[in-house]
This record gives sequence, structure tokens and C-alpha cells, in this order.
Amino acid sequence: MANSNFIDYVKVQCRSGHGGAGSSHFRREKHVPLGGPDGGDGGRGGHIILRGNAQLWTLLHLKYQKHITAGQGNPGEGAGRTGAQGKDIILEVPIGTVAKNAETGEVKLEVTEDGQEVILTPGGRGGLGNRNFKSSTNQSPHYAQPGEKGVEEWVVLELKILADVGLVGFPNAGKSTLLSVVSAAKPEIANYAFTTLVPNLGVVAYRDYKSFVMADIPGIIEGAAEGKGLGLRFLRHIERNSLLLFLVSAENVNIKEEYETLLGELRKYNPELLDKKRILAVSKADMLDEELEQEVQKILDNEIPGDIPTLIFSSVTQKGLDPLKDTIMRMLTQKDEEVY
Repeated sequence: MANSNFIDYVKVQCRSGHGGAGSSHFRREKHVPLGGPDGGDGGRGGHIILRGNAQLWTLLHLKYQKHITAGQGNPGEGAGRTGAQGKDIILEVPIGTVAKNAETGEVKLEVTEDGQEVILTPGGRGGLGNRNFKSSTNQSPHYAQPGEKGVEEWVVLELKILADVGLVGFPNAGKSTLLSVVSAAKPEIANYAFTTLVPNLGVVAYRDYKSFVMADIPGIIEGAAEGKGLGLRFLRHIERNSLLLFLVSAENVNIKEEYETLLGELRKYNPELLDKKRILAVSKADMLDEELEQEVQKILDNEIPGDIPTLIFSSVTQKGLDPLKDTIMRMLTQKDEEVY
């Protein structure tokens, strides 16, 4: 498979460092008769940190790194010396990575910016040395705090691709062909179902030096929410898209039914996806003569709700691509309350 290196889900065991113990030490030097407690604090245990990296687009580098362990904090020493901190482990991840607790599924954090650093698994705090417990009524404390233990947990890292426009459609709806024509992306294109096996991204150039990012995910089929096909696995990649572009092939005899089937699968996966801005476009217009094209346009005008923009285009002849890009850019730049 050409894009077999695309990995968007990994499960790793994270073990942060234990904090170092505080020191219970007393200053004893010649000619210093009033020496007292001077035990230093223990060092913090190492964190496990996620750092966003715009140059990465997959979690492949973490696929075989199942156990991640940070360094232990060193104990404190006499003369008020604090122990060294444990070594932090920094994991570079693509922008759009979500970390979840593997047992509960609870979202721990998200990485959404290049260079952003967030602590995934915090290290244990170092214990206080006995100098911290000195007082007028307790001038020689003989105790210090132990360091806190680190955290050991299984974490799931999921990648949700960040794009402006997500393409949604059945297999062979023309999604990959559209992406290849309007951008420099080179997805696999062939005349059989599930040609696209992994998501593809492309930057679409627009006039006045503007552009937007388009994401093509594997086609979804009816029953995807029950585990059929491949699309449901990759639907997480359109959760962060600002706009969803639904593609229905002109070969389909019932455009409205196919559109509603796609909406139904998205609703079963995550009802919030239906709150996103939407466009319905009929692809492969080069297969239609003028009379059939008018019939398709009539169906779009009469059977599709008026608040959903509809278009007809052909990636092969590039007919209708400029109006499609105009509509996409208009909806991306308008505020939510202005779109409909």
C-alpha cells in the first residue's frame, strides 16, 4: 500500500519519574557551634511532554515505542542542596493530536499549535528537606518528606487532521480526483471502491494569494456506523474541519437519498458533525448532457434544503470548479451567523 506509513492511533504506556526524597541533614562543622538542619529538597521527577510539530503528519514514530519512561528525581543533600530533576521525555506529535486515558476514554489534552508543549504525564514532586520544618519551637527536626511517586498509565494518542474543508462521500464519488485537480496532492485514483485507504491533505490555491486546506478521507458506505467499510475509522479527521463538502456522483440516480444516507452515518458517529457548515456538490458532470444537467439542477433546487449551497462540477473538464472554490471560500470567511 502506497501510504501504509500513515498511523493515526497508538497506545503507549507512560511512566513519569518519582520525586526525590528530601534530606534530613544537620550542619556540623568545626567552629560552627550553632549549626542546624540544612537538608535540601528532592528533585522533581521527570515529566512526559507532548510537543506539536507541524512537520509531522503521522504517529508512525510512536507505533513501536510502547513504553515511555521519564527520569527519577535525585534526593536532596546537605548544605541546602536540591536534588537534580529527573529527565523529561518530550514526544513530538503532529498538530491535531488528542491524548485520552486508555481505560476511561477521557480526553486529557489536545495539541493544536506548532511548538505547543503540554504535560501528558506529570512527574512526582520532590520531598522537602528538614530545613523547611525548622521553627522556634522545633529547632532540630529529624524528618523530611519522601518524594511523590510518579504516574504510570496507558494513554491513547489519536490524530485528528486539521483542515478547513473535509470531503464526505461514498467510494468513487470523485473525492480524490477533485483533490488532485485543485491542489498539488497526489492521492491514488482508480475505478474501484476504497481506492483511498488513508486520509490525504492538499492546499488549494485561491485568488489574491489566499488558500485553504482540503482533506480527503476514505469513502463511507451505508452501515459504516455498524462497522462496515473503512470510513467510520477515519471520520475523526473531519471533526475539526470548518466546512464539510458532500460529494455525490452524477451516476447516482437518487441524489437526495445518497445525501441523506451520508448525513445519517455522520449523525450516528457524532451528531455534532451536522452542526458544521455544509455544501452539496454533484461530481462527474462531464457524464451529463445539457438536458440531464438541467434535471439534476432541478432536483437540487427542489429536494435539497435551501440553506445548503448546491453545485454541479467536473474535475475532468474543470467545469464548475471556480464557482465551487468561490462558495467554499465565502463560507469559510463568513461568520457562522452570516452563512445561512
